[in-house]
Amino acid sequence: MYYFYDLNYYQNPYYNNVQMYPYIRKTNYWNGDDNLRNFQTSFGRNNFELKDYGSKPFVLNINEATKRNNNYRTALWTGKHLQVTLMSINVGEDIGLEIHPNVDQFLRIEQGQGIVQMGKRRDNLNFTRKVYDDSAIMIPAGTWHNVTNTGNIPLKLYSIYAPPNHPFGTVHMTKADAMAAE
Repeated sequence: MYYFYDLNYYQNPYYNNVQMYPYIRKTNYWNGDDNLRNFQTSFGRNNFELKDYGSKPFVLNINEATKRNNNYRTALWTGKHLQVTLMSINVGEDIGLEIHPNVDQFLRIEQGQGIVQMGKRRDNLNFTRKVYDDSAIMIPAGTWHNVTNTGNIPLKLYSIYAPPNHPFGTVHMTKADAMAAE
């Protein structure tokens, strides 16, 4: 085993067992403003606000943002051709059977476990899979689908719609709020 202080860099730089990234990665967050007053380093990464940042350039740790969201649905970024929303599904609840005729959808599970069901007809959801942390779900336009939380903690996920499916700034505290808005 080679130790960092034992290496002689000038002797043979191509065959030494050197750690490729000898630093600790520090994530930076940028909300798109031209000034740096909103620039955050990893020491202040919990300071971002969960709101719709519109079509401005925007970068954040999506895993952290998704886990922080406690609303049923929060629009995080709404552009002309794409929308990112955060969701939190309570234990035993589901998103609700729905279809988006002209919208493709991507779901990514960041916390919890559940079941996803999809099908061409409302009464024939013949595609069923278990989902859990790090699962990605692709839902083609015109497909009936539902995601149910089968775990014992809230199911945290984010959704990408192309094109956007909800109005700019959408926040639904509960599923009942979301149903009333539709």
